[in-house]
Amino acid sequence: MALLEVHNIHTYYDHIHALKGISFELDRGEIVALIGANGAGKTTTLNTISGIRHPREGSIIFDGQPIHHLPAHEIVQLGIAQVPEGRKIFSRLTVMENLDMGAFTRRDRAAIQEDLERVFKLFPRLKERRNQLGGTLSGGEQQMLAIARALMARPRVLLLDEPSMGLAPILVESIFQTITEISQQGMTILLVEQNANMALSVAHRAYVLETGRIVLYGPAAEVRENPQVRAAYLGEA
Repeated sequence: MALLEVHNIHTYYDHIHALKGISFELDRGEIVALIGANGAGKTTTLNTISGIRHPREGSIIFDGQPIHHLPAHEIVQLGIAQVPEGRKIFSRLTVMENLDMGAFTRRDRAAIQEDLERVFKLFPRLKERRNQLGGTLSGGEQQMLAIARALMARPRVLLLDEPSMGLAPILVESIFQTITEISQQGMTILLVEQNANMALSVAHRAYVLETGRIVLYGPAAEVRENPQVRAAYLGEA
């Protein structure tokens, strides 16, 4: 059984039908990429899974339990954490305070300390800047902090929304190396990313979303070789 199952989800913004019956699943320990143009519904998909928005139709099953009716904080407690588009760190809080906010639903202080050491090992720069205000970090450091904050919730599924946005190419490579490392540690990841080439290079499977519908899916390597994908998302003729 898949760890996360999305079945025939329809999500609306007032009268705008944003997601039109999408279905997909994530198996334990895999990276699944969701690619598509602006406005395709990628962020709405993540927000629907995480409880920021609720679908009008369909179901979301996490480890055998329906979650599509639950509020966002309960979904975090169950083990799904989202790294939002644009990072959205707390700019007036320090790095340490941001990380503490990531663990706000937890009471296991000893395990929280273990996870703090883990994220500092993943992102040594954050340890160096642990007393620095989040808003004074570079863009790359803020992205590291956003991912680390989500990991402090000790999730079983990590939802990543455009982690490469606004970053220099060398930082993009570093972030994706970290995503791969997190995956190798057993994390299940749903990756939304406009840099389709990078996303498909690290993902196990991929879905292509267009105007709220999934139009193509399969192993990431096969999706990468699809002529329509190469033309529309990889800049190749």
